[in-house]
Amino acid sequence: MKKLVRGLEEFKQKYVAEHQQLFEELSHGQKPRVLFISCSDSRVDPNLITQTDVGELFVIRNAGNIVPPYGAANGGEGSTIEYALQALKIEQIVVCGHSHCGAMKGLLQLNKLQADMPLVYDWLKHAESTRRLVAENYPHAQGEEQIEVLVAENVLVQIDNLKTYPVVRSRILQGKLQIYGWIYHIETGEVLAYDEQTRTYVPPQSQISATPSSSGSRLSTHAPPVACSIPSSRLWESGQVNQPWLRSQQIKIQPISALSRSELA
Repeated sequence: MKKLVRGLEEFKQKYVAEHQQLFEELSHGQKPRVLFISCSDSRVDPNLITQTDVGELFVIRNAGNIVPPYGAANGGEGSTIEYALQALKIEQIVVCGHSHCGAMKGLLQLNKLQADMPLVYDWLKHAESTRRLVAENYPHAQGEEQIEVLVAENVLVQIDNLKTYPVVRSRILQGKLQIYGWIYHIETGEVLAYDEQTRTYVPPQSQISATPSSSGSRLSTHAPPVACSIPSSRLWESGQVNQPWLRSQQIKIQPISALSRSELA
């Protein structure tokens, strides 16, 4: 607590003093450009990894960067999403998972959590489709590799859940909303971004230079380049492939049909 109190004074004396104009503008209201949905994990700091200032990101953080489907939970996620799009007119959403996610590890032993952490158990059940998808379609992934696959697939499942919200679906149909899936690698600071055209996770810089799709322009990012190979097509449509995910290690992946994945989501 002493460190926090010292930090408060340092923040006021240094940071606020050096950014007085910014805080004066923020006192009149906020105009964030991006809704950033990430994990509560203390190792993940949305503003730090994107090098954004106060007021630039509207943030939802919870265990596992989970977005319950519309109507499935009466928590703060749905109301925050609605406020972000309806009141703040945000047009870009990032769902960001991360390596070594404790929530994804808990998802693998969900029933064991019911006695000691019933609230965690109830929360992680919102990611049951992620657990089932990986359990049934990635039999070769074990240990840390399995966690990496869970992290990657969970980002896509939560994007699917986002699209169940009426305000989200409406804005997408109007061409006024883009949704991006990211994975942050703690050890290296590297970030991978899901690309819908190639159905792979790619360096986010490649999305900036790419020709914008009909759905809108790409979101810029300060994330560093990722030094790893990516398969040329999305794994569940390309047959069995070697997929490095976040590291240079190779894992055998079983194909998943687009139909079976949509049924699970």
